[in-house]
Amino acid sequence: MQQPLDAQEIPPGCPAHGNVQLYGPSFGADPDGHYAHLRSFGPSSPVDIAPDVQVELITSYDAALYVLQNPASFVRDSRRWNALNEGRVPADSPALPMMSYRPNALFSDGAAHARLRQAVTDSLATVNELQLVRQTQQSADYLISRFSSEPRGQAELMSEYAQPLPLLVFSDLFGCPPEIGDRVIAGISGIFEGTPGADEVLGGALTELIALKRRRPAADLTTRLMEHPAQLSDEEVLHQLVTLLSGGTAPLTAAIGTSSALYLGEEWQSGLPVEDAIAQTLWNYAPIANYAAHYPAHDVELGGRLLRANDPVLVSFAAANTDPKLTEHRQQLSAKAHLAFGAGPHACPAKDPAFMIAVTAVETLLNRLPDVEMRVPFKTLAWAPTPWSRSLVTLPVRFTPRTVSSGAEPAHAQAQAPQAPAEQRSAARSSQPPTTAAPQHKGGMFSRFLAWTRGE
Repeated sequence: MQQPLDAQEIPPGCPAHGNVQLYGPSFGADPDGHYAHLRSFGPSSPVDIAPDVQVELITSYDAALYVLQNPASFVRDSRRWNALNEGRVPADSPALPMMSYRPNALFSDGAAHARLRQAVTDSLATVNELQLVRQTQQSADYLISRFSSEPRGQAELMSEYAQPLPLLVFSDLFGCPPEIGDRVIAGISGIFEGTPGADEVLGGALTELIALKRRRPAADLTTRLMEHPAQLSDEEVLHQLVTLLSGGTAPLTAAIGTSSALYLGEEWQSGLPVEDAIAQTLWNYAPIANYAAHYPAHDVELGGRLLRANDPVLVSFAAANTDPKLTEHRQQLSAKAHLAFGAGPHACPAKDPAFMIAVTAVETLLNRLPDVEMRVPFKTLAWAPTPWSRSLVTLPVRFTPRTVSSGAEPAHAQAQAPQAPAEQRSAARSSQPPTTAAPQHKGGMFSRFLAWTRGE
C-alpha cells in the first residue's frame, strides 16, 4: 500500500497547500516554472489570480483553442461571475479592473459582440499603414531625442521608451488635441499603476474627446467609430476606446521591451530580422500572459476536470504557447499559430497594426542608436510580478550619446535596416555626432511631443 506523502514533500500548489498564486515576487521570479508545475495537474488547474480570487487557468494549447473557439459553451459576459455576484471578491481586488464587465466587444457575446466588433475592425481597417509607421517613427524619434543626448550614454528603455511610445501613438490615432491627450495618457498610465482616481481621469478625457469629435469630426479613429453604421452611443464609443488603449498599450510595451532585449541579447544571431525577435516574443513571452476570462454556460468536463457554470476560466496564453506537447511540432506550424493575439471570435482585431508598431519601434531604436547594447545579460532581467502581462521591469542599455533632430523624416526616407552587427558597434560609438539636448516644453507628454513635431 502506498504511503501518503509527508506535507513537506507536497509541492506548492497542490490542494494541501492551496492554489498556486499567479502574482507576487515568487511568480515574477519564475513564471515559466509556475506554468510547468501547473501542467502537472492537467490541461487546467485552479489558481489564485489575485488575493481571494480563484479562477481556472488553461495551460494546454489544445484546451485553450477549445475554449477560445467555442463561444456557445464559453461566454465572455462577466456579469455571470458567481463569486462576484455572491460578494466573495474583495471590492478593492486588482482583478476587478481586468475582469469586471464593460459594455465593449471584449465582454460581449452573440449579436452584441458582432455589432461592436464590426465597428472596431472596420474603423481599424481605415488606418493607413504608411501613416501608422510614420506616427510610430515620430513617437520613437521624440523619445530617443529625450535620452540619447545625455552625456551618460545610458537609458532605461522600459520607462523611457517602451512604455510611453504606444501611448503617444494611440493618442495620435485617436485624434487627441494636446491637453486631452495629456489626460488620456495620465489616466491609462494611472490605471496600470493603480493610481486612485485614474479611471475618472481617463473617462473624463475621453468624454471630452468624443464631444469634440461630435462638433468637429476629423480623419481619426474616434470619428470613424462614431460615424460607423453600427451607430454606437457615446458610452459605447468611450468603452471601445478604453479597450483599444488597455488592450493595445500594455501588451505593446511588453512586446517592444522584450523584443528589443532579445535582439540585443548575447544569444541572438546577428543578421536576423527584427520580425524574428517579435515573433519569438509572441511565442515564448506572450505579452498578454493570462487573460480572456470565459464563463461556462453550463458545467463542462475538460481533460478530466469539471469547469462549473459561471466560474471564471482564464486562458494562459503564455503557458499554451510554450506547451511541451506543442514544442515538438513547432517547426511544422505556421509562424502565426501562436495564441498571443488570441483565437476565435474574440481574437485581437488589431494584431496587424500591433505587429507593425512593435517592428517599427524596435527598428527605429536600432537605426537611431546603431551601437546600443544591453548593460546586463538577458537572462538576468526581471519580469513584472503580475499575472496579466509578461513584461520586463527594466531594460538598461548604453550607447554613444547623439543628436536626434526635432520632427520626423518622411516615411519613405527613413531606413528600415536592422541594427549594425556587433563588430561594427565600436566604430559606430566613436563616429557619432556631438550632442544637443532636446528642447523642453510645458504641459504633459503628448503636448511636449506635438510641440517637438512642430519644431518648437
